Amino acid sequence: MKTIDVIAAIVLVIGGLNWGLVGLFGFDLVATIFGEMSAASRVVYGLVGLCAVYQGLGWKGIQTRWQSPELQPSN
Repeated sequence: MKTIDVIAAIVLVIGGLNWGLVGLFGFDLVATIFGEMSAASRVVYGLVGLCAVYQGLGWKGIQTRWQSPELQPSN
């Protein structure tokens, strides 16, 4: 699961940088690379949204997975 956590975080950083470019300069890098609202750009936007949902809903589980073994509660 840590691999999925890392992939989701990377996708979210890329999405955040794209939104930063849109907000600051009116430049949509995803649309520039894949075409405005093309199937590929919709997939990218969809992946960013799914990763956000994954990270948002799984926040507590992600924290637990990434804690040091000595800091995790014993059963």
